[in-house]
Amino acid sequence: MIVIGLAVAIVAVLATLPASLVTHLLPAPVQAEDFSGSLWHGSAGRIRVNAREAGALEWRLHPAALLGLTAAADLHWVKVGFVIDAAVTVDRHGYAARDIRGGGPIADLQELGVAAGWRGNADIHLGELRGDFSAPLFAAGDIKVANLTSAQLADGADLGSYELRLPQQSSGGDGNLTAQLSDTGGPLEVQTAINYSAKTRSALLSGFVQARPDAPPALLSQLQSLSRGRDPHGQIPVDLEFNHLW
Repeated sequence: MIVIGLAVAIVAVLATLPASLVTHLLPAPVQAEDFSGSLWHGSAGRIRVNAREAGALEWRLHPAALLGLTAAADLHWVKVGFVIDAAVTVDRHGYAARDIRGGGPIADLQELGVAAGWRGNADIHLGELRGDFSAPLFAAGDIKVANLTSAQLADGADLGSYELRLPQQSSGGDGNLTAQLSDTGGPLEVQTAINYSAKTRSALLSGFVQARPDAPPALLSQLQSLSRGRDPHGQIPVDLEFNHLW
């Protein structure tokens, strides 16, 4: 009865406090404005992260979690046409997000420094994402991108569709992640693995790419410059490292 009484009291307080009070809970790189609703169920019409426009956010808190000194909420995030829904929990150790669903045009994320110069439509289904406040430590699910294009490749022709898979066993206790990146149709056959190191905050992409017979001439021409690296089957080995992630 005491716990129920505390939960009811918390709900009553949160329902009367303005949503703008959430600014006191945000980390330094995050600014929010244009608030509506209450601290329990509210929204911020404008979010900025490191001075970059980051869309709008709506939240609904779970007051019972506050009894355990944990913040839990259902979030609905919108950046132009890109929409994400998730259930998020935050405590002093880090964050955990579950049932992450959504997607939209990846071009709408360019202001955040994501996929600059690329276009296509993303479809996100992540069962879980966990991390501390500096880097991700666990992820499981898949991300699909369709009708991918870049002005720098194949004269902007459609490069096809791709899937990034993060199986449950892909994450170790040390925060290292392993993912599989492959095509799901298009002018390029792609079979690669991505190994992310939490210690160095870098990722290594390795595998191969190969043009299909119907690949655009401009793409074939660009791949021709890599002909010295082809194996007897026409596959081009790929070995790329991305440093200083996050």
